[in-house]
Amino acid sequence: MQSAIPVSSVWRRPVSPLHCRCEEGDLDLVVIGAGYQGLSTALHAARAGLSVQVIEAGGIGDGASGVNGGQVIPGLKQDPETLLALFGDEAGRRLIEFSAGTADFVFDLIAREGLDVEHTRSGWIQAAHTETAMQAAVQRNRQWRAQGADVALLNPAEIALLTGAEGYRGGFLDRRAGVVNPLALVHELARIATEAGAALLLNDAATSLQREGTFWQVSTRSGRSFRARKVLVATNAYSEGLVPNLARSLVWLHSFQIATEPLPPDFDFILPSGQAVSDSRRIVLYYRRSADGRLVFGGRAPMRVPQSTDDWLHLERAMRRLFPMLGSMRIEQRWFGRVAMTPDYMPHLHEPQPGLLMAAGCQGRGIGLMVALGGVLARYLAEGSREALPLPISPLVPIPLHRFRRLGVAAHLAWYRLLDGLER
Repeated sequence: MQSAIPVSSVWRRPVSPLHCRCEEGDLDLVVIGAGYQGLSTALHAARAGLSVQVIEAGGIGDGASGVNGGQVIPGLKQDPETLLALFGDEAGRRLIEFSAGTADFVFDLIAREGLDVEHTRSGWIQAAHTETAMQAAVQRNRQWRAQGADVALLNPAEIALLTGAEGYRGGFLDRRAGVVNPLALVHELARIATEAGAALLLNDAATSLQREGTFWQVSTRSGRSFRARKVLVATNAYSEGLVPNLARSLVWLHSFQIATEPLPPDFDFILPSGQAVSDSRRIVLYYRRSADGRLVFGGRAPMRVPQSTDDWLHLERAMRRLFPMLGSMRIEQRWFGRVAMTPDYMPHLHEPQPGLLMAAGCQGRGIGLMVALGGVLARYLAEGSREALPLPISPLVPIPLHRFRRLGVAAHLAWYRLLDGLER
């Protein structure tokens, strides 16, 4: 995924060295993909006594785990009552309990392991830009309060005070959430996973998976070969043809971000308490402050890679609409990444053959969801008990007419952008 222009993010890489190596002999587990899901699973599987080899096509943080907005949001896209309706009482409550604790899992891991990751846990705001969106916030607040979550509704004055932005009708505040340096987090996960005993191979893509008796044979671009009893394909939005129908079960989009120059001290009214924000528009806008005081602002973008800085102009316009006081504040960095969506806006677990496992679809909850999911996936891979899983294992179902997804996504984005513009 090469851009025609140089791109760089604001996120700092830790200085801790990584020790890359390859395991020899038969393995318990091969993990394909060194993002949050893959590395968290490798860490917890290695600590459970499994021999683990991680294979990554690029470098640590080259995919979505290193270029996202760093928002750690608990829960899922759907609220508790919808989850109960979809999965029934027992499975629904297990999923609610798991998703409610995903941010806890991340911040507890950072504290317990002493990870070199800038982080702030001041909460997440879902900002309502219309009265209809505000009514949805009322329902979300009611449902999560019934689950005992530390959440609240914000009126127009409160949300203006917490964000410094103009035009919101109110919003939903989830105090369980926070922000991290996403690139530092994935690097630190790689460090502690290798220290726990997981082997790590970088810049060498897995190119084939073959079942041989009770083992899986995994071959790579460079000609390496690994035998493992189980395989986790943790490639998410970067899934290509390795597993039939996996890529065709997902719709991937580009998420673009910009960062201003460090804001001057008299702009301390912009996100003064350090919350992350996502708004209620159909094409979501999201923003936060970085550790060095920049405003980091992101949103959806075309599926093609950017060709010039003009491809980020829609974000600059949106940012200056919400924060007109920024005026001619310079945009110093621009970057982008790929994210995966599912048609029902739910994460999916698949096991198309015995010992071949995968999870995909984050819907904006990727950091908390995938880091926490790594813990339960490791337990399932080690013990084989489905009771450890918060989601049912479902069949891989390709999206109809998937080859035309670019046209469909482009049409949806254009239509949603028009509707969002009319609602301002």
